[in-house]
Amino acid sequence: MQLEDIKKLFLRHKENALSHRYITNKHIEPLLEKLPVNFRVETIGKSVLSNPIYSLKIGNGDKRILMWSQMHGNESTTTKALFDLFNTFLSSDSELNYILEACTLFIIPILNPDGALAYTRINANEVDLNRDAQDLTQPESNVLRNVFESFKPHFCYNLHGQRTIFSAGTTSNSATVSFLAPAQDKECTITPNRKIAMEVIDVMNQALQTIIPNQVGVYDDAFNLNCVGDTFQSENVPTILFEAGHFANDYARDITRELIYTSYITSLDYISKNDVIGDQYKSYLDIPENDKCFLDIIIRNARVNGEFVDIGIQFQERLNSNKVEFVPKIEKIEKLKDFFGHKEIDAKGFEVFNASGNPLKLGYENVCVILNNEKILLLSK
Repeated sequence: MQLEDIKKLFLRHKENALSHRYITNKHIEPLLEKLPVNFRVETIGKSVLSNPIYSLKIGNGDKRILMWSQMHGNESTTTKALFDLFNTFLSSDSELNYILEACTLFIIPILNPDGALAYTRINANEVDLNRDAQDLTQPESNVLRNVFESFKPHFCYNLHGQRTIFSAGTTSNSATVSFLAPAQDKECTITPNRKIAMEVIDVMNQALQTIIPNQVGVYDDAFNLNCVGDTFQSENVPTILFEAGHFANDYARDITRELIYTSYITSLDYISKNDVIGDQYKSYLDIPENDKCFLDIIIRNARVNGEFVDIGIQFQERLNSNKVEFVPKIEKIEKLKDFFGHKEIDAKGFEVFNASGNPLKLGYENVCVILNNEKILLLSK
């Protein structure tokens, strides 16, 4: 499909009931209830706190694709993009029936409903579900494992979100979208099914490069069998990690949401139309590996306690009255020549104080600082 056509589809079918970063079962349940019968919605299990875990099954094709989102409860961008995708499949004008004729999609929109409700990475037992693939100690882990065994997917989409710290390589380009074809052994062998995953990722990367050039990265493929992606890959099912990251000033992740949607459509289009055998994988190896080169704000050329330094500020995500707020926190007071800020302020050698007029310290949290006798807001209104 042409990217212009995908953008038009997104603008027509974006699910406006889902916005910003806090997405829970309460937000998606009314949307699930409205879906027609060809979206086969089920409750496939319960969380630690007995919240339902929902699934949708769409399509009747021979190519089976398993997708799950919010394994980490505070990573919701990929979930929003899923409901945009559902709306697109519902529409008679989307002309995407060929995907559902070629593929069957089994989708878990929120695997960790307790973590989603609390806006935490972990589940209610304080376990990272993405490190529980072998021990299977948690009910949510067993739900996913049971689906994997019964559905027998040909592809797995492991859908996540990433922090604002990541760069595409050691560059000033934010890793707005990242991927990984996880390893399936300690040697990180490029196996036949990893090649298949790499080929699909390369197709998505080629599309994204025309929209966000040099802002796509891949993660280090160090092997960890406790991770779900590594486990499924080791069982010879091509598995793709999706990571929704940061675009300039897009802390609500609206722009990234569209990019993830574009990645869904691009990959599903490719899988539905091709017998993917992995022979087109090599360009994947040219995608830069993510590094951690970013802070949310850097105040350059500042004085703190008489010393000339840079000040690195990272936003902390806090849930307050069912809304995610961003709290600036000072993470570094040092020369930051190897770091970039999503926003940079030149202090021009002036002393920088906290909001009370006292010297800055590591760990200080506030929405503003004082620079040259002027209050500087660290958050945009």
